[in-house]
Amino acid sequence: MLDVADLPLPGSGRTRERFDRLAAIARRDPVRARLAEGHADAVAIREELGDPGPERPDQVWGVWAAKPASLTARSDGGTWTLTGDRPWCSGAGSCTHALVTAAAPDGVRLFAVENSTAWATPLDGTWPAVGMAGSDSRTIRFTDAPARPVGGPGAYVNRPGFWHGGVGVAACWYGGAAGVADTLLAHARGPHALAHLGAVDVALGSARAVLHAAAARIDAEPQADAQQLAVRVRCTVEAAAAQVIDRVGRALGAGPLGHDGAHARRVSDLTVYLRQSHAEADLAHLGELLKEDPPAW
Repeated sequence: MLDVADLPLPGSGRTRERFDRLAAIARRDPVRARLAEGHADAVAIREELGDPGPERPDQVWGVWAAKPASLTARSDGGTWTLTGDRPWCSGAGSCTHALVTAAAPDGVRLFAVENSTAWATPLDGTWPAVGMAGSDSRTIRFTDAPARPVGGPGAYVNRPGFWHGGVGVAACWYGGAAGVADTLLAHARGPHALAHLGAVDVALGSARAVLHAAAARIDAEPQADAQQLAVRVRCTVEAAAAQVIDRVGRALGAGPLGHDGAHARRVSDLTVYLRQSHAEADLAHLGELLKEDPPAW
């Protein structure tokens, strides 16, 4: 299983525990965290949008929302079906169910769908990745897949929880970076490596602080617009994680990357995972938000 049973929901008063648990999974295995975060996000989304559909303990959910217009939703007498190719479906071969976005006649909607090969086919060769290879993020071809609407048009993105989920991803980035840093902590010798270790501690401490502050803010104002908060946290954690990868490599050289398989996989997995960020585009978006609502500083 994915180690997220009884994970507190965002805004429940225990959001810090939620982020800390996701980070702990990522520290051990970023791939597992990617799948666990997707399942946990799906549970939170369904709760927020009042999805009454059945759920069993053996179900594993994904959230496959990249490129919403790549799927078309059609209603016939109140019965919805989805057709099209959806890329970036993490857990393509292991998720039993998923929340997917699709273009419907009245706008982009979110749907719950069973991941059955009768109508959902993972396409071989669409995930030749090295980093995050284990996430199995293949493209899935949906062909008249029976679907259940979850919320109305635009409901998926037009809710505070959309941004709470984005902070949850950042918690996984932080945990993955801490796992990379563990190798430096174990092997740092001499002033050069120790200086890098000190810098890594500062970077991770900053990332942890903004995650915990965000958790407190989300719990205090669960219905507030969290967009600026989430983008700031994600940019902060991404920068910290990138610094950790760089400094650990500079401190220890090629040895761990060439001879420690677990470390090499963790670095490769985290490098791909971080690219869920939009880099400078996110920074520019944050700047736009700050012009509209100046920061406290």
